[in-house]
Amino acid sequence: MISKWARYFLAALIPALTPAVAGAEGYNLQAPQTIIAHEIYDLHTLIFLICCAIFVAVFGTMTYSIIKHRKSVGHKAEQFHENTLVEIIWTIVPFIILIGMAIPATKTILAMKDTSNPDLTIKATGYQWKWGYDYLHEGVSFYSSLATPRDLVEDKTPDGARKRAEHANYLLEVDHPVVVPIGKKIRMIVTANDVIHAWWVPAFGVKQDAIPGFVRDTWFRVDKPGTYRGQCAELCGKEHGFMPIVVEALEPEKFALWLAEQKKLTAANAMASGSLDGKGVYDKICVACHAAGVAGAPKFGDKAAWAPRLKQGQEVLYTHALHGFKAMPLKGGATDLPDEQIKAAVDYLSAAGK
Repeated sequence: MISKWARYFLAALIPALTPAVAGAEGYNLQAPQTIIAHEIYDLHTLIFLICCAIFVAVFGTMTYSIIKHRKSVGHKAEQFHENTLVEIIWTIVPFIILIGMAIPATKTILAMKDTSNPDLTIKATGYQWKWGYDYLHEGVSFYSSLATPRDLVEDKTPDGARKRAEHANYLLEVDHPVVVPIGKKIRMIVTANDVIHAWWVPAFGVKQDAIPGFVRDTWFRVDKPGTYRGQCAELCGKEHGFMPIVVEALEPEKFALWLAEQKKLTAANAMASGSLDGKGVYDKICVACHAAGVAGAPKFGDKAAWAPRLKQGQEVLYTHALHGFKAMPLKGGATDLPDEQIKAAVDYLSAAGK
């Protein structure tokens, strides 16, 4: 009798599972490209297998009991209210299973939060509906917006639907991607200017909310060169779906060339437009150390910390900022910025410390 029921069950199950197995790649996590993403992928697989084992054990036992001990074959229900041994077992076994899942999960979470000792720090700011990026200590800033043609998005005709289906990376392309070197630890400082956004790149195992008035951070280290895509993952308004994220990972030599070109472009734009004032330079360069008062830098607005510096005189502060002082690098690392812009930032910091 059992074998007959098993045949019926398998006959119904196999056709149902065949298309699911064939299309499993489309429903799984993206192929991991960072250490953290690999850990998340392995953790996901481990817990999924544990859940499958529990499902088979519980429903297998239940199905066997229903079939083998049914009334039609002469079995009668047992009359009992408690069994101490069974209760101990079904308490201890789930506890052991949960501990077995919690240990690797905790290790992964702690690794995700370890943003110490980065090789490069990038500030990502969410706007409605684009991203702004500042390469701190490098003096490079730009906005990244959707590059998919607007007429393609708004074309509601059948021909427009066909074009969208054929368009490579539809709604996942930008005019200015984030560029990072492979093999380097990249720290992302994430915030927002208006509403809550989220910086999400699945292949990196990175998803960090961007909240106005708060600063959060995360990190990744890309394993190999390539172009990786993500999106804003928090509902942030009517064009939430038009906030893609594109990260290009380059060999360190190519990244150095790109960074040098961007520094020249940023400096040229600053000189041409005069758009960077003292506050602008502080927000883009100095904030990394002075906002929290780290690495020996006096905290922004801390009058006690700034008092001995201000006594030295403004010219001394200019010299320190322009030529470097102790842990502070030359021009705070933004060597391509004009001296006048650095002095404006010093004036802004000094005024806040008085």
